[in-house]
Amino acid sequence: MDLYQVGKSGNPIYESAILKFEGVGGRDVYNCSIPFTWHGETYLFGRVEKRSVWADSWSCLFRRTGKDLYEKVPESRIYQLEDPYVFFWKDEIVLGGTHVVKEHGEIRTFTSYFYRGSDLMHLDYFTTGADGMKDVRLTRMADGRIGVFSRPRGTEIAKKYGSEAMIGFTAITDLNELGADTINRAEYITGIFENGQWGGCNQAYLLKDGTIGVIGHLSNRIPQGEGKCDLLSYKNISFCFDPAKMRASDIRILATRSDYPDGPAKKPDLTDCAFTSGIERRTDGRVNLYSGIGDCEEGRVVIDNPFGDLLLPSDAE
Repeated sequence: MDLYQVGKSGNPIYESAILKFEGVGGRDVYNCSIPFTWHGETYLFGRVEKRSVWADSWSCLFRRTGKDLYEKVPESRIYQLEDPYVFFWKDEIVLGGTHVVKEHGEIRTFTSYFYRGSDLMHLDYFTTGADGMKDVRLTRMADGRIGVFSRPRGTEIAKKYGSEAMIGFTAITDLNELGADTINRAEYITGIFENGQWGGCNQAYLLKDGTIGVIGHLSNRIPQGEGKCDLLSYKNISFCFDPAKMRASDIRILATRSDYPDGPAKKPDLTDCAFTSGIERRTDGRVNLYSGIGDCEEGRVVIDNPFGDLLLPSDAE
């Protein structure tokens, strides 16, 4: 019989751990990409930042050297990105993430930067996403195209949908079509979030039936009383998406911050923050679910596969 704890979401949590990172001089590493295999070794990209600063991140490559242990690859290029993620297309790896634009030390806006190439140590910048938008993600589609998930956010969206940020979707035939105009044209997917909630896609997987399995995040504010900052609650979620019908189904909360080991938070309002990375298949049929936690650390929990037998082997394996 399996020994497990029941998470706050009601799902079994079979294992829970914090990833450890070496070679970053004591800085925090969090909100990482999923682990992936390249030429026989396992890597991930991680967001690196001092605990005492905000919006001054860089991302770099780490090699897995043991269970939940990673070491910075010294020959890897450094990218001025937050929240890195990966996508594999033909013989190339695509790296994306949030790029913060500052003027005179103050944040002016943010967008997505995308890099590509077959040299894992040095990927080349090739396009920029939509202004003011984070969490743009790519996926393979059954018809050979590339699916693009967007995450538009703003007061007009909140007024119309009751959600600060929606998830949008469009498709392209080639990476060279990816850019701000394409991303801004993505059609919104309704029915995922309730009033006062928002979220996005963090990693997407082509499923055997031609639909797309999405691992994402769901967020909301929890009031803490007069004179106190609201608590920002981020949860790990999954859903299945049918691109032909533009419909999301089987929306589930997979894990919450309390399902990971106790640890610090960068700020008091982030103590309930679990910003999803994605899932990694295991030989026992379950998956490792990875998540940034508290904007300080990267955690891992073992859960049942949310997509069951429909989950195909990933190009990252």
